[in-house]
Formats: sequence, C-alpha cells, structure tokens
Amino acid sequence: MEDYAAKMLLKTDAALREYVTGHAQYREAAVLAALDELRRRGQPAPEEASLRPALEAAAAAHRSHEEAADAERRQATATAADPDVADDTGPALYSPVTIVLFSVPFTMLAGGILLGLNLWRLDRKRALLGLVLFIVAYCVAGGLALKWALPRYGLSPWYGPMFNLPAILAYVLWFWPRHVGVTNYRSRGWLAPLLICFALVFGLQKLNIYLIEQQPKEVRQELERMMPR
Repeated sequence: MEDYAAKMLLKTDAALREYVTGHAQYREAAVLAALDELRRRGQPAPEEASLRPALEAAAAAHRSHEEAADAERRQATATAADPDVADDTGPALYSPVTIVLFSVPFTMLAGGILLGLNLWRLDRKRALLGLVLFIVAYCVAGGLALKWALPRYGLSPWYGPMFNLPAILAYVLWFWPRHVGVTNYRSRGWLAPLLICFALVFGLQKLNIYLIEQQPKEVRQELERMMPR
C-alpha cells in the first residue's frame, strides 16, 4: 500500500489544503494523511472534525477490500502452481495423484479405499455407496475373467495392470469430477496408508506361503507349474 504519510511530507501547505478541499477526488487515506500533516505543522484544517469520521470509515473499508483481494490473488497463484495446494480451511483429502500411485502397486482396492475416505469426509454417502458397489462388481467381474483366463493362458504379469487400469480411470475420470469436483482441499498425508499397505502385503505373502505349504504335493506342483517363469 502506498505510504501517503511520507508523500505528504513533501507537499506545500497549499497542496495539502487542496487535498482537504477537494477530498472527493482523492483517496480517503491520502486526505487523512494530508489532515495529519497539516495538524503536525500547526495548521489544522477547520473541516477536519466533520470530514475525519467518514474518511476513516471509508479508508478502513477500502483497506479491507484490498487485503481480501490480495489474499485471493495469492491463493490463486498457489493453486495454479500446485493443484494439491488449497485453502487452509478446506478438508484434508487424498489427491488424485495419491489415489493413482496407491492403485498401481497395491491394486485398485487401495486407491478405492483412499477415494472412499475422501467421500466419507465430504459426507457424500450416496457417492460412497456407489463406489462400494462399483468395487464389488468390478472385483466379481475380474474374478470371473481370471477364472476364464487361467486354464487357457496360465498366470501372466500383465493381469495386474490390465485389472487395475480401468478402475483407476474410473476413479479419476468419473468419481472424482462428479463427487469431489473443484472442492478446495488440503492434500492429506500418505505415510500412514503406505505403512498399512506394506504391512498388509507382507502379511498376505506370509499367509499365501503358509497355505501353499499346507496343500498336497500334487496341488503344489500344479500351482508351481502355473506360476509365470
């Protein structure tokens, strides 16, 4: 904001009086600075008592408007630089990038859980129910497709990406735009979900090894034969 007090120090008495008599054409803060400078010089304006209350109220309103506009510009700049940065008062949500990154190594279930937590925090219960039904139906369809493919093609490392990709696209191109949209949010930390996912993967691996070891020898050999080389 302009330093009117310093500016008025360089004005002549006549110039200061012009600010007072023609106050309608000048900024309220500039007229107030002129009144203060005249008083400092021992030449207070006769109109000061009648002008000052209205000038101070208008100057305060103008200052508040400028501060709000400046804060809005800073927020717009921050959001443009990083879409995950939003209003500090917004809800903490997992970003679309986080949802995608969790869906790739930990399957679409991990990304779906993070998206579901977002919908729960936003109180979008109908959208959350739709997401749950989608995940259940998708897993059933994926299981049937896997049951059909295994006897014909055996296990393949491509099954995972082929299974995850359509679900990931549905999360970020369907569910997010329709049920989260342009909501201002703070990017939620991903460390806790990452540790939970690693713990679950480790536990499932140990369980899988245990279950295979409990099978008869013929079944174990068949499972080993079906494993990708």
